[in-house]
Amino acid sequence: MTRPPMDLAPWLLRARVAAMRAGPALCAAALLALAGMAAVAWVAPQVAALQGKLAYERAHPAASAPRTLAVATPPPTADENLAAFYAALGEKRHAEQYVKVLFGLAGKAGLSLAQGEYKFSYDKASRVTAYQVVLPVKGSYQAIWQFALEALRALPFAALDDVGFRRDSIAETEVEARVRLTFYVKEAP
Repeated sequence: MTRPPMDLAPWLLRARVAAMRAGPALCAAALLALAGMAAVAWVAPQVAALQGKLAYERAHPAASAPRTLAVATPPPTADENLAAFYAALGEKRHAEQYVKVLFGLAGKAGLSLAQGEYKFSYDKASRVTAYQVVLPVKGSYQAIWQFALEALRALPFAALDDVGFRRDSIAETEVEARVRLTFYVKEAP
């Protein structure tokens, strides 16, 4: 069922007659009151949001603290980079202790570790000694990887060059691996 269109003409006529009876002062007051209600209806949500923000800032002062811009530090110079590089290297005189660390980590990982191969080489250009260690280990695949990663954590100047796995048959649970690490070391200052 459709409703017939609403005719506004009688309503406008009644409003005009009422305005003429009330006079210009009362009409102006009514228009001002109407404008004031519209302004309050428009501003009230904004005031409520501002009050909520202020209440949050009072409850969480660290979140509303003014933030300072971080001052960009200049990039390190070449000399600073070189000094940091040499500071990160191990010391050649402790090479045997580094190998003992590897044996300890292998034992912790549950690996059987046979005698390894060790070789020093020196690079004149960088003045760095490379101490290459090849360790034949036997254990589970996961234990071997755990050992290799723990070695890199414990000796940050070491590089994992190669891991070669070998298993005689599919039924074997243990695998044999050759783990090749290189320690980059410097002469003692």
